[in-house]
Amino acid sequence: MQLAKKLGSKKPNREKVNVKLALTVAATALLGAPCFVNAAETSALNAWSFDTAVLYYAEVDRVTATEAMLGASKTFDDGSVLSLKFTLDVLTGTSPNGAVAQPTTQTFTRPSGNGEYQTPANKTPIYDGFRDRRVQFNGQWTQPLAANYTVSGGVHISKEYDYLSLGVNGSLAYEFNNKNSTFSIGSSYFKDTYNPVGGIPKPLTVMITGSGDEDVDDPTRLGKDDTKSSADIMFGVTQVINRRLIMAFNYSYAKVGGYLNDPYKRLSRVNANGEAVDYVYESRPDSREKQSVFTQAKYNLGGALLKNTMLNNTVLDISYRYMWDDWQINSHTIDSRFYIPIGINSYLEPHFRVYQQSAAKFYQPFLNEPDSLPTYASADLRIGEMTAYTLGLKYGTFVNGGDELSFRLEYYTQRLTNAGFNEPGILSRQALYESVNAIIAQVTYSF
Repeated sequence: MQLAKKLGSKKPNREKVNVKLALTVAATALLGAPCFVNAAETSALNAWSFDTAVLYYAEVDRVTATEAMLGASKTFDDGSVLSLKFTLDVLTGTSPNGAVAQPTTQTFTRPSGNGEYQTPANKTPIYDGFRDRRVQFNGQWTQPLAANYTVSGGVHISKEYDYLSLGVNGSLAYEFNNKNSTFSIGSSYFKDTYNPVGGIPKPLTVMITGSGDEDVDDPTRLGKDDTKSSADIMFGVTQVINRRLIMAFNYSYAKVGGYLNDPYKRLSRVNANGEAVDYVYESRPDSREKQSVFTQAKYNLGGALLKNTMLNNTVLDISYRYMWDDWQINSHTIDSRFYIPIGINSYLEPHFRVYQQSAAKFYQPFLNEPDSLPTYASADLRIGEMTAYTLGLKYGTFVNGGDELSFRLEYYTQRLTNAGFNEPGILSRQALYESVNAIIAQVTYSF
């Protein structure tokens, strides 16, 4: 959850910051790079500030998540900034296990290998014991080196019941053209460890019923844990076009290696009539290279024609991202926000986002029994073909001499589609690509 002051907002009893500075800070923050701010401009901010938030996410008949966040930051007289953030997530509910729906009841082994659960006829198979809790800490230090150079470095620690993520990041920003232009370069490295319930499944082995004895070796398991690492680099440019418009562009490259499977996902093997004969654990490549380009524009609609109207100081924020990787997943994301002041102390912010994704080259909703097993296969709908929409509204108001209180409510829908697979026999009468619908609600308080 990133809590950032929106361009165009202002707290009534705090020192005003010039438009160019506000624009540059907003854009470079989006690029993940710091922006140099001189001591005169930060002297009024030389105190701790805090962001708190509670977010609730609920899918219909699926996962429910509650997230609490506390962020703290301090800007010192020399322009250096210390930022800290603590996050706690609690997830419960059900999650699809990758198998296809059948006209009869299906029985699956629990991830521990000890015990079973059943899915009713004509229902998408889901694991009903999904429970997790995540604790995360992020720390960041930003330090001006000179009038035009700023460096930043940070650490990341995230711990779940079966997952540990450790990371570091760094960036360098250079301002030129009278500080109207900023070039930034940043990189990060993460080392993650999986310790799934029941151990690491052996890819494409047939799921067997648990023995009920955890001390008995399971031939479908490779061990208790495994790791993956990821490194990325980003180049970004921001440009103040005029007093009302700023634009940003960046390019990023990421390489991931190691254990990339989801240990809780499996695939159905079906006969010529579409009936499941057994279930195998998924198999993904052990490396992935991702690239993306991103562009964003923030435009303040204020001007002589809109002076003294509600649209004065209204800001349109629109961005586009294109991502591609060697798994043959391509995605397009268009994200737009409209900051609309209401009177002196409040604002509305409508939000609309569209996301479209192609399927990975090894994505398969099921495997055909007569065919030999492929090297890689996954029925995880998250790497399938989809289109998703987010529509929401945020209301914010400034209270107690400048503290900000805001409420956000959004509706999310994910439409899954068939990426060209034939559905034999009984599968043609099953809903293999069920939509996902969710509500997102968030309350934030900054002081």
